[in-house]
Amino acid sequence: MSVKTEVWVRGVVKHLNQREEGTWLKGVTNYSKYAENNVLHLTDSTIDPEVLINNTTYPIPIQDFEDSDIPISLDKFVTKQTRITDDELEACTYDKIGLAKDKHAKAIHKSKYAKALHALCPAKHTDKTPVIICSGEELPDGRRRLVRADVIRLRAAYDEAGFDKEGRRLVLTSEHCTDLLLEDKEFKAQYAKHITGKITTMYGFDIYDTVSSPYITVATKVKKAFKAIPASGDQQASVSFIVDGVCYAKGTTRMYYSPAKTNPGTQANFINFRHRYIALPIKQEGIGAIV
Repeated sequence: MSVKTEVWVRGVVKHLNQREEGTWLKGVTNYSKYAENNVLHLTDSTIDPEVLINNTTYPIPIQDFEDSDIPISLDKFVTKQTRITDDELEACTYDKIGLAKDKHAKAIHKSKYAKALHALCPAKHTDKTPVIICSGEELPDGRRRLVRADVIRLRAAYDEAGFDKEGRRLVLTSEHCTDLLLEDKEFKAQYAKHITGKITTMYGFDIYDTVSSPYITVATKVKKAFKAIPASGDQQASVSFIVDGVCYAKGTTRMYYSPAKTNPGTQANFINFRHRYIALPIKQEGIGAIV
């Protein structure tokens, strides 16, 4: 069987692009065109222009615009090899390599979005990166339910920090989404109507949900490392951010394919993919969590 790797790569890229539509990253700034050689260059500006009201002093004071380049390497997502023997292909009545390609694309999509949400979750609680503790009923496993009042407290923290009211977004954990479905008839009605993407708007936040949320240690309000095994006292966190304050970039996607004819010992085909991608806050502010 002859496999045209260029066609499969285009198929995976198309699959990944389609799965991004309607997700909680919809509308976020796409910096892919600036990711040369799979490195994203962000500019860090230390200036916030001061606004003068009814100024009578001339010449108007000068503020220097100071910035610096921050190179960021895109994360590399590599799938493990899938082995498909020629015996399997001869016995198949469907495109087994094509199915494997789709499975690899879905696995990359799931992994990169989990990593992206982890990156947008604050490392710890500060005035600019608030972490709110749930105040609902305590369950046998020690977790407290999310209630509407907790979303209000997050809104208040954003207001107190002076963040823009437009573009606020909250991505609920699966458990927190369930909490609101059980507590709130209005939320339940909105959830029943939505198919994908935004569920509803609540207290200024566009609400989404996910099954891949980062963990935070409740007692310290400190985020766990990506894929770290949760311990007692660690809980999954719903993540908030401001759309204009975060970005993402896509790099190269490559297919690696070794045909059976080059593997006489195994007479098997081997396939896997590598995809470069990153999502991150432009500044360490305006990101928050409820845990």
